[in-house]
Amino acid sequence: VQLQASGGGLVQPGGSLRLSCAASGFTLDYIGIGWLRQAPGKEREWVSYISNTGSTYYADSVKGRFTISRDNAKNTVYLQMNSAKPEDTAVYVCAARHWSHATYDYWGQGTQVTVSS
Repeated sequence: VQLQASGGGLVQPGGSLRLSCAASGFTLDYIGIGWLRQAPGKEREWVSYISNTGSTYYADSVKGRFTISRDNAKNTVYLQMNSAKPEDTAVYVCAARHWSHATYDYWGQGTQVTVSS
């Protein structure tokens, strides 16, 4: 069972980036995926979540700018980041949980996102 996050990098303020979270060893049919981030010196922050049925949720700080989506055929969840801000700079991680569980069961490694000119 593995979650592989990718797509991070350097983006200018106002720019866009798409993160991917690829799952292996299990299917996403009954799984919700969340994105969380942690900036240096700050606590980990929840960013977004997509349920197994496709319902989406966003932190207020990213609402209207980020879009989470899933492609079950590719076993992958995406986080489209638009209108990036310097405060979005962080290590982004994805995590998976069965729809019936209250906490995450699996965690991926992080991918660094840096928003800077």
